[in-house]
Amino acid sequence: MSGIIIIAEAGVKHNGDIEIAKKLIDAAASAEADYVKFQTFKAEKLVTKSADKATYQKKNTGNENITQLEMLKKLELSEDDHVELINYCNSKKIKFLSTPFDFESIALLKKLGITLGKIPSGEITNIPYLRQMAGSFPELVLSTGMATIEEISMALNVLEKAGATKANITVLHCNTEYPTPMEDVNLLAMLHIKKEFDINIGYSDHTLGIEVPIAAVALGASVIEKHFTLDRKMDGPDHAASLETGELKAMIDAIRNIEKALGDGIKRPSQSEIKNKVVARKSIVAAKKIKKGEMFSEENLTVKRPGNGISPIRWDEVIGKPALQDFEEDDLIVL
Repeated sequence: MSGIIIIAEAGVKHNGDIEIAKKLIDAAASAEADYVKFQTFKAEKLVTKSADKATYQKKNTGNENITQLEMLKKLELSEDDHVELINYCNSKKIKFLSTPFDFESIALLKKLGITLGKIPSGEITNIPYLRQMAGSFPELVLSTGMATIEEISMALNVLEKAGATKANITVLHCNTEYPTPMEDVNLLAMLHIKKEFDINIGYSDHTLGIEVPIAAVALGASVIEKHFTLDRKMDGPDHAASLETGELKAMIDAIRNIEKALGDGIKRPSQSEIKNKVVARKSIVAAKKIKKGEMFSEENLTVKRPGNGISPIRWDEVIGKPALQDFEEDDLIVL
């Protein structure tokens, strides 16, 4: 991957409707994201019949009596749905991505030609899953919500032993709360990951608003993942903590500006500012009339704009030299 990769996380916000999924693709493409990402799973292979929903899921779905299995079953995408959405992404010139949550889903995405594997935070301790992902996708993105640095280390060891190349793994700092309170973001932990593992880093964001992913880019994130929706008021578990389409566009525009602004890290004058040097800098000039042969001193010299004469960086060199001609006040000094 090159440049800052922006993943617009559609997730399950299609609510099981392929036409809503296409509208999400339209929105991500219009915002100029690099990828639009969905979720691939078989509900029965993901959760037990009695698995409870997360607190935020209960709050956002408004029905505490429906199990997590029942909720997820309505949000599955079939193989035909995947093919249709991949083709639609191609027509909109945006890359399709999906997070697989079980072995069957990993195999499906590999079969469909997906080459970037996204490992969600909940699977970071799932050793057989990690091995399967490493063997299925040449590039991997690993989210680390809820994880300790030791668990990240373990996951990376498993991935590398299973054939993944460290250079092709990006580790995303993440907080798995929807929405994430600002005081829990701990964005500097992303740099801790970079220092600890000398690996590509990024950030998967669940805060409200757009400022944290922009800050992550300024700190060195190479991948940004952000949830978005067509309407935060839609029914479903993830809509409330997502950006709406206008906000997604604003975030991406800001990230692209920061990407340009970061530059190459070498301090030197830019092409755009060179023309201002003569206006903004100063030259050594006569502070009053100076006769030919008179010695230059701190009493008869001063420094003023413009900077088209002798630079004051040479002040000590000029002081004590004789004037080779007469100078009026404000004349540029020449040697």
